[in-house]
Amino acid sequence: MAIASTGREPIYLEPMIAVIQRVKSSRVEVGGQVVGQIGPGLNCLLGVEKGDTQEDLEWLCDKIVHLRIFEDEQGKMNLSVLDIQGGILVIPQFTLLGDCRKGRRPNFTRAAPPQEASDIFNRAVEHFKQYPVSVAQGVFQAHMLVYIENDGPVTFIINSRERGR
Repeated sequence: MAIASTGREPIYLEPMIAVIQRVKSSRVEVGGQVVGQIGPGLNCLLGVEKGDTQEDLEWLCDKIVHLRIFEDEQGKMNLSVLDIQGGILVIPQFTLLGDCRKGRRPNFTRAAPPQEASDIFNRAVEHFKQYPVSVAQGVFQAHMLVYIENDGPVTFIINSRERGR
């Protein structure tokens, strides 16, 4: 967690965060209807915090599409979702930002307000669409059923504030 100071009290600069899973297939349903689905590729749960920037969004999306987590002919994780011509299913998930350190109920005060988070989420989806991959998405602020056929399982957490470390 990065900390900035205004001279009075520290300001905690939290990350845009994604949990990505390598999948054989994934789909999301809302109200009994499939709203997004992919074959082989990545299931991406995306959380947006207050203060996330376009720079955070671009870095995170670029990292995800270029991350070499698919196996090559020798069985080594050496290929990206671009290399396999896979898909990305992007699902908004503000609960990734829940702070469970105190008490028994998660605190979501660091989550971006719904309109801001929705805007950033939609821009992330559009950024993914700039790449030659199929992109599908969940529905912001909807109750979704997510079906994931994990491949591995292979799961990573990517945090935009960890770039350059």
